[in-house]
Amino acid sequence: MAVHLRLTRMGRHKRPFYRVVAIDSRMRRDGRCLEVLGTYDPLKEPAVTELKPERVLDWLQKGAQPSVTVRTLLRRAGILKTFEDSRKATSA
Repeated sequence: MAVHLRLTRMGRHKRPFYRVVAIDSRMRRDGRCLEVLGTYDPLKEPAVTELKPERVLDWLQKGAQPSVTVRTLLRRAGILKTFEDSRKATSA
């Protein structure tokens, strides 16, 4: 089973709010997820991202692939750098 980290849309019409989720890659966008890892609210100024870093790192270490947007959110939060540093430390 291939797991992806991606956004699922919540909120009402023209007021999007997203959850960052770990989901089977074969599921539809708003389908059943494996775990909710955080939230992303693009309408606030500046946009608000709340993530569970330990759980995100756990999924990344298990091989989950983030979508382009989630990769950007992880990079802004500093989680992707932590993951890359830990990967370099184990391979060296």
